[in-house]
Amino acid sequence: MLTNLLVSLKMSFTAKLISKEPVTHNVNRYRFARPDGYIFTPGQATEIAINTPDRNSDFHPFTFTGYTDDSFLEFTIKSYPVKDFPNHSGMTETLSKLIPGDEILIQDPWDTFNYSGEGVFIAGGAGITPFIAILKDLARKDMIGNNMLIFSNKTAKDVIYKEEFKKIFSGNPSNFINTYTQETVDVFESGRIDKEMISKYVTDFSKPFYICGPKQMKVDIADMLSSLGAKVERIYF
Repeated sequence: MLTNLLVSLKMSFTAKLISKEPVTHNVNRYRFARPDGYIFTPGQATEIAINTPDRNSDFHPFTFTGYTDDSFLEFTIKSYPVKDFPNHSGMTETLSKLIPGDEILIQDPWDTFNYSGEGVFIAGGAGITPFIAILKDLARKDMIGNNMLIFSNKTAKDVIYKEEFKKIFSGNPSNFINTYTQETVDVFESGRIDKEMISKYVTDFSKPFYICGPKQMKVDIADMLSSLGAKVERIYF
């Protein structure tokens, strides 16, 4: 009750859908008209609600995935149909049914990840979304350097922006590590991310580690990194 009240008291902006296009079989890229003066930084997120009478107070968090100076606001969102995911609210399923001209409400941006220097990004599935804007921004500034991305998915068809990440890491292709848990095609590794996989590619554990994915995955990987010598204060969720 208190959370809903606080959300309702925040400033909301209206944004119309410009375009929606598939990225994978269950992920779409949405572009909305950008409200005048709306500013965000790479790694930030916002709360979104559908601007209809039945959903305009039902806000959910999503990460920006476009450039900060785009004329539109971009989000890359995986859809979770309620019939298959009964614990989900139906928000992403409703978003997937929007057509150009439909409206959302967005609130002020807030931090998910702050880039704290060259390090290792570890993502599971749709957990890649907070890193998209950060890595795109670094690539455009020619600051990818020796950053590394270890990206876990079930199969090749589930990989979000695979070709884009290949371009981002084209200067050092071995720093983009794909691993599939249910397939062994066109991939560096197979299986879940574990200590052996991490230690195979990472040699400097003093660097920052950025982790996003399912809750248990984040906990497990943080424990692995700590046991391998990573500093707790340099592990970011």
